[in-house]
Amino acid sequence: MKKIFSSRTVVTLIVSIIVIVSLIAGSNWWAKRTNTPPFLQRFGNDLAGGVSRVIAVPTTAIGRTANSIGNLLDTFEENKALKAKIDAFAQDKVRLQTVEEENKSLKEQLKLKATLTDYKTISAVTISRSPTTWQSQLVINQGSNAGLKKGMPVLAGAGIIGRISEVNTTNSKVALISDTSSDANRFAITIKGDNGDVNGIVTSFNREKNQLIMGQVTSDNKIKKGDLVETSGLGGVIPAGLYVGKVAKVSTDDYGLSKKIYIEPAADLGNITTVMVAVSQIGAN
Repeated sequence: MKKIFSSRTVVTLIVSIIVIVSLIAGSNWWAKRTNTPPFLQRFGNDLAGGVSRVIAVPTTAIGRTANSIGNLLDTFEENKALKAKIDAFAQDKVRLQTVEEENKSLKEQLKLKATLTDYKTISAVTISRSPTTWQSQLVINQGSNAGLKKGMPVLAGAGIIGRISEVNTTNSKVALISDTSSDANRFAITIKGDNGDVNGIVTSFNREKNQLIMGQVTSDNKIKKGDLVETSGLGGVIPAGLYVGKVAKVSTDDYGLSKKIYIEPAADLGNITTVMVAVSQIGAN
């Protein structure tokens, strides 16, 4: 019977095993002395790392491409929505200009010099707002030199924030609509409801809800949440048409006799850096 292994093959196999065992033992001994992984482990780690890098390159490229396509689609949709808003804004602007020109023409025909909705604005910057009076007043950098007078309304952001309470030569104090003191100077407003306007006066401010309270409402017209609120101009100093906010809640007073309307202010009363003072044109000529 022919031998399966020759003596040379057996010797070669034994020597190979001894060499492999020696390499492993030597690698472990060297690793313990140098705090580095054994040679075979490092070889395996390097091989696995190389394979991972090769696989990661196309995978990363595909992921980035997918993200780019997703971002591009999102940007396209956002641009589409913004373009629609810009187009609507442009249409509203043209319509407003047309109405203003028509209004001016009608006033000339009727020989009216000024109405409750006529006013110009003076820009100003908040220069002081003390923590102790944060909810009640601030100081702006325009005064009598710019034509400001006590009682003029002050706007910021989307709507009215208060009225001029004190005028100096180069600066003025503004009493905010969030002032809860009993001597706060309130103003007349109107709610633009579906069944007709509802007039009243801002009587107080609820700091817990951050809402204006409208009282002295005598109209029976239906008021609903979301109705727009603006100044009525009936007080004389404040022009009509200044945006105040939206109706947040409709209730009754403590006696259940008259309506008590809560209004969400249009302006952010906690962040007022630049303002505009509305100067009525009535009596200016």
